Amino acid sequence: MAKILQLFGTEYQLAKALIKRNEKAQRYFYERYSGKFLGICCRYINDRMEAEDVMVESMMKIFEKVDQFNFSGSFEGWTKRIVVNEALMFLRKKKNINVEFDNQDYVEPEVQESGSLEAGDLLEMVNSLPDGYKTVFNLYAIEGYSHTEIAQLLQISEGTSKSQLSRARAILQQKVTQNNAIKYNL
Repeated sequence: MAKILQLFGTEYQLAKALIKRNEKAQRYFYERYSGKFLGICCRYINDRMEAEDVMVESMMKIFEKVDQFNFSGSFEGWTKRIVVNEALMFLRKKKNINVEFDNQDYVEPEVQESGSLEAGDLLEMVNSLPDGYKTVFNLYAIEGYSHTEIAQLLQISEGTSKSQLSRARAILQQKVTQNNAIKYNL
């Protein structure tokens, strides 16, 4: 693996090799990123086998479309966008994105200090959110998409994206507070 790493030491070298359909580069890319991409898929898709299927489909799409990468920006960022888009397309096909439309104004929830929380507990809390809330939360808080980008991806208004994020945060804050109350017998 050390020799392969030397051949593809930079994103630029790896992208160039993938464009040339280099099998060693494809194997290296898969071994390096499949775990990370599976994690992304699992944030959107609760069923692990379905998430794995979407991850594999994402890899195939990356290998198929890699010649469209224009080397302006991060190659890893470009590939992550493909994975997120594939996960969203999967949810749309299964009709699992139920984003509520409303006219309520977006209100930033108050964030309160809380005790320590394990990453696994937080991930479980995020996964327990309704699909629409979870999807917007993941896109905004984890993937770093703007509300404008989320609105375009999910075909909703920016206000709806903001509202969904606000509600997701409020639910998560409530869950964190309940978790701490249970943890400390409050």
